[in-house]
Amino acid sequence: MTELGVAEELHLSERPVVLFDFDGTLADTSPAILRMARMALERLGYDVDAVGDMGSLIGPPLHDGFMELVGVDRPEAERIVDLYRDLFNTLVRPEDYPPLPGVRDLLQALLDDGRRIAVATSRLESMAVRMIDALDLPPFEAVVGRLEPGRDTKADCIREALRQLGVGPDEVVMVGDRKHDSLGAHANGVPCIGVYTGTAKPGEHEEAGADVICEGMGEVARALGLR
Repeated sequence: MTELGVAEELHLSERPVVLFDFDGTLADTSPAILRMARMALERLGYDVDAVGDMGSLIGPPLHDGFMELVGVDRPEAERIVDLYRDLFNTLVRPEDYPPLPGVRDLLQALLDDGRRIAVATSRLESMAVRMIDALDLPPFEAVVGRLEPGRDTKADCIREALRQLGVGPDEVVMVGDRKHDSLGAHANGVPCIGVYTGTAKPGEHEEAGADVICEGMGEVARALGLR
């Protein structure tokens, strides 16, 4: 499924910096996210079986995800998120969010190729740093996530990652598993590789305008010029 011709046209193999999303791209956090979300909603009295597909929580900022999922306003979404985070911090362990297949090999291959790697995630930055540190992955030059307040969107996180790394958009490619990654990357003039890992619905990357679309990290490696 990798569009190698497009990757070559964009010179992705020559871009020295690769940004990665975290949830659903580097680590399989979906089961833990959905389990904690269900628990939080149940404890607050919501009929979880009536709220619909909770997979929509994976990708966007949690406040936005809960507002859309259960049709509540921002203050109520913040109440849900506060309980969700308490549960996540208390109950979730590193073995509950293992790296996705091929991730370690891809990251190491990029470093061996002289590339720079970093994370730009919609997850709260402090939690992202803690979770990534626990996975013993090859080292990232920066981990940039949301701050409350001040850094709210995926586009904000990507913009800050570029600032911290001291690079321009023509030196960078983003890799992510949801539409928010393509939209945030394009808002900063950065091309995005959309990878289907099981979180995005069929057609999501195409609709979001991902520049290259892959199935798994092996195809991502080829799109980035690794053999």
